[in-house]
Order: sequence, then C-alpha cells, then structure tokens
Amino acid sequence: MKALSDKPGYIIELLEGGVTLEDVVDGHVCEQALVEKSAFLVGDLGALMRQHVCWQSIVPQLQPYYPVKNNSSPAVIEVLASLGLGFVCVNKAEVNLVLEHGVPPESIIFSGVCKQQAHIKHAARNNVQHLVCENEAELRKISRLHPDAKLLLQLATQDHAAETSMTFGFSLKSCRHLLEAAKELGVQVVGVSFHIPSTCQDVQDAYTHALSDARCVFDMGVDLGYDMNILDIGGGFSGSDFQLKQVESAVRPLLDAYFSPLSGVQVLAQPSSFYVASAFSLAVSVIGKDVVNRHWDDLPREKNEGTEFLYYINEGVYGPFSCKLLGNSIAAPSVHKHGLCGEEAVYPSSLWGPSLDQLDCVMERCLLPELSVGDWLLFSDMGACGVEEFASVGLPVYYTVSASDWFKMQEAGVALDSAMKNFSMGQYSV
Repeated sequence: MKALSDKPGYIIELLEGGVTLEDVVDGHVCEQALVEKSAFLVGDLGALMRQHVCWQSIVPQLQPYYPVKNNSSPAVIEVLASLGLGFVCVNKAEVNLVLEHGVPPESIIFSGVCKQQAHIKHAARNNVQHLVCENEAELRKISRLHPDAKLLLQLATQDHAAETSMTFGFSLKSCRHLLEAAKELGVQVVGVSFHIPSTCQDVQDAYTHALSDARCVFDMGVDLGYDMNILDIGGGFSGSDFQLKQVESAVRPLLDAYFSPLSGVQVLAQPSSFYVASAFSLAVSVIGKDVVNRHWDDLPREKNEGTEFLYYINEGVYGPFSCKLLGNSIAAPSVHKHGLCGEEAVYPSSLWGPSLDQLDCVMERCLLPELSVGDWLLFSDMGACGVEEFASVGLPVYYTVSASDWFKMQEAGVALDSAMKNFSMGQYSV
C-alpha cells in the first residue's frame, strides 16, 4: 500500500496488490486499539468516480450541480470539481471553498432561503451571478446588493412542503407579480428552480406538476422579455441506481415535451447525497453495554429470547449521526472482524451515543450478535452525514482509492497531486 499525498491536510491511501477497503479499516482499528479508540471515517474516492459514471449513463441530459452542504470535505470537492460538476453553495464559506478548488464563478449557484447581506455582497465581488430567489423581499435585497445577479426563481412544490412542514418558494399564482417586480427593479431572471424530495411517493405526478408549472413560468418570463435558459430540477436523488432510474423515467418524456434540447434550455439537477453517501464508512467502538429483558412481538421466536442489549458507542447524534435528528434513517451496522460464524445467535439491540441523553439514540433496534466492550461496528453510506464536522473536532478521516479507480480517475481528468511516497502496511497517518 502506498500513500498518495494530496493538498496539505489529508493523505489518499492508494490500494495496490489486492489490498481492500476492509484491510484499511482493519488496519485503522488496530491502530485505534493502541490509543484512545477514536471513531474514524474511511472514504473511498473511487466511489465518487463510479457514481459519476452511473449518473452520466442514466441521466446524461441532467447537468449535475453538487450541493456543498451535503459533504464539504476538501477531497470530495476536489474530485467533483475535476470531474466538471457545478456547485450549489448556501453561504460565503462554501463559495470560497469551491473557488479555491478552481471552480469558475459561472459554475456556482448561490442558493439558500434567506441569504445574509454580507454573503450576497461576497457573491457579487467574486462574480458569482446565479442566485436563487423565492420571494419579493429577497428579490429587493438582491437587487440592491447584487444588481448584476441572474436569478433562478424558486418554485414551490407540494412534496417539498410536505417534507419540511413549511412552504418554500413562490406559487404559480404569484409568479407573474414576482417577474414584474424583477422587471421593475431591473434584475435579470434566467430560469426556474424547484425541489422534489427523494421520499416522494408518486414521482411521476410530482414531476408532472412541477415541470408543467415551470413551463408556465418560463412562458411568462419570455412574455416579459427575459432570456429564460436554465431549469434546475433540484435534489431528491438518494444514491440508489433504482431511484435514479425512476426519476429518469418520469422526467425524460416531460423534458422532451416542455424543454426539448432544441429550446436551448440548460437542465440542471442537484445530486444531493447521490455522489457521496456510499463513499464513506464510519467505524465506531463499543464503550459500554447493558442488558434488559423485553419481549418483541414482531420478532421470530428464535431471535427473541426476551433479552435485549443496549450498547453505548463513542459517537452519537451530537456528532456524525446528527442526520438522525433531522429524521433521516441510518442503516444497521456490520460487526467488524467479529470472527464468529454466520450461524451465530443475534439479539434485539439498540445503539446509544456517549452523552447519556435520552435523545442520543443512534438506532432504536437492530439485530446483532452479542458484542463486548471494545468491539467495532461499521456503518456504511455515511458520506452525507457531516464529514467536515467530524474532521473539525480532530477525529480521523482516511481517504482511499484503488489503483484501478485511480487510473480511471486520471483518464477522466481528475487533477489530484500524483506524487507518491512509500507507505508501510499497518502504519496510518493523516
């Protein structure tokens, strides 16, 4: 194994000679066992490339604009920037981050429901012209602070409102007034943005209504003399190929009908966690254990002996599992190197963070073999759960890429530092 040095602050471990991600995790578990047993993240940068290939093969008509808030680790931003993605930023720090990685201002959309005045001025100073606007108050603020802005009007959707219990964006009824207000203020309007959440049950119906409404807004804008040329269909991409194909099946005929390639409209989408979720795994250590007797009516008898284990792990919802507080589910972990056979008995278990807070429940129930203090659990698909916050408190984040993925990334133009240094097995550093 060799370490591929990148920008100061992180090292990319290049996996050669049959070394696997499992080997890397095992090595870092051994390392942490000798010190303070810190939780750590392992990122597979090759997964970013694989997801990009998948995106291009299924929805080539959608230009991906990555929302930085999903995962703003420098390695992720650098890889995605090299792959030619655009970026959606919601504050000054995110704008600076992507600009530092060579992203041109025209490939940045400054979004956010209510933007701070200083951040709008910062966007103007850095020639970031594409801003999302959703109401007249925000329109007047932008016109005053960034008169050269090119606006994407945020169109409200029922599914987005249902997801957040709040209404964001303007309704179709109010769009004419907003367009006329922009005209009066001398601000350019160049397109429409909307969002359909990945939890939407009827994808076809949701996109039918949203794209029909967007077409109406485009027509009103054209009537008022605007050059309407950008449509952003937002996020709502969970990370699975199946869900992406569902969206493609719903969107493709509608785009052909309302925004054909001949119309000259650039269609964008925000892949949300699609690129990053599967790229990171989180390893945590069991630091405490308790036993309670409880009966679960919905479990098979052979898996329900009246015993439930409560395990305390060294990270919780006030750390890398913060997405749990937002209502997001977390997949059950695997037991790392537990070393027992597949027929091992499993028990109802719950996982708790170290705070002893009643809200610090990472997982209410899952089936696990009996664990001991010091055992390790591995959570997959953790790439959209605050990686940057994890690193900011001093916990390790390790980046890896297989040799085959690295060569493919180089062929695709990923411009990371290619200098290598010898890296002995079992010794890890960041």
